[in-house]
Amino acid sequence: MTAFIFLAVLLALIALGMPIAFALLFSGVAVMFQMGQFDSQIVVQNAIGGADNFVLMAVPFFILAGEFMNAGGLSRRIVEMAGAFVGHLRGGLGYVAIFAAILLASLSGSAVADTAALAAILVPMMRQAGYDPARACGLMAAGGIIAPVIPPSIGFLLFGVVANVSITKLFLAGIAPGVMMGGALVVAWWLVSRRTSAQVSPRKPWSERLALLGKGFWALMMPVIIVGGLKFGIFTPTEAAVVAAAYAMFVGAVIYRELSWASIYRCLLVTARTTAVVLLLASLAMVASYMITIADVPGQVGGWLSGLGEHPLALTAAMMLVIFLAGMVLDFIPIVLIFTPVFLPIAQQAGIDPVYFGVIFIINCSLGMITPPVGVVLNVVSSIGKVTLAQAARGIMPFLLAELAVLIALVLWPALVIVPAGWWR
Repeated sequence: MTAFIFLAVLLALIALGMPIAFALLFSGVAVMFQMGQFDSQIVVQNAIGGADNFVLMAVPFFILAGEFMNAGGLSRRIVEMAGAFVGHLRGGLGYVAIFAAILLASLSGSAVADTAALAAILVPMMRQAGYDPARACGLMAAGGIIAPVIPPSIGFLLFGVVANVSITKLFLAGIAPGVMMGGALVVAWWLVSRRTSAQVSPRKPWSERLALLGKGFWALMMPVIIVGGLKFGIFTPTEAAVVAAAYAMFVGAVIYRELSWASIYRCLLVTARTTAVVLLLASLAMVASYMITIADVPGQVGGWLSGLGEHPLALTAAMMLVIFLAGMVLDFIPIVLIFTPVFLPIAQQAGIDPVYFGVIFIINCSLGMITPPVGVVLNVVSSIGKVTLAQAARGIMPFLLAELAVLIALVLWPALVIVPAGWWR
């Protein structure tokens, strides 16, 4: 009954147009009233505790690093470097987008920032070369959602905080699945672009390739510094975020000299606004999370799934289906904050590794960012690419199916996540 009240109030308030942060707050309060335990002090204490978390300091710094990358020329140089090596192939600009997306994902944990950077640079080029604009926008969006999977990842940060799971282990475990998503996009784009009549860029001589590789060297060093620092225990994920922001600002301002004081101010302003939204969600979601725990909602949901408790594969598939459907109507961060405290205890009780569960959980949440009607990344790319949301949704279908196939493979064969993760530990 408690789980039903929580979900009914949450969905009703969202349907009425209430911001999700406040819908989460009032859903938790509704459970308090249902249990006869309403206490305003508990509400305030949990709301403050939700934001008063040292690990969450990494969120604004990773967001800031992404802003500095785009304003300081790091993102553009990554795209130019990818174009030098694969731009001459049939459908070459699509491969440029995929490889650039993988590289950008290793620099920024924000799918929206990466997609915006890719779409702004490549969609006009692809339109001019004769590619279908809707298909081009779909590819940009599908490539952009690799960002929450490959470290550094804001999604893994939030999951680790809510679930009390090692963020470093989550970061390292996300590398192989993120590369698999990129590989799936390569296959999908190869199938889609076989019959394209778009122009093919001339092959770049090796001298020009090496020159562009040299220009992009400083951008490529950023993931090396972050992953290497985490692997060898030089810094924590929170400290890695600060290092990433400082490095991106230094490279953009001193080496590339494209980051002015005015652009630094704009980056700080955008970061402050985005961080305020994220931390408000994390703060008010803690009230709901606290009441979910007190009311034993995981136990109730576990009762509904009790028939699957002895079959971890079927249980995982059922939870992933629920999260995928939720992704069609909810944004990335609310899904993480709502479903993590509900599903993770059930998964652990069934013997499912929490790091593995976190990886497939975040991949599934990422897919929600490109599924209509809410898909925020799909909305961003349709706006930048000047296509309708319906056209972008049509264009993304083969790439969504490819990334969904990766998720299904990871559910069927957990070793695809667990074994590569062990190589990094």
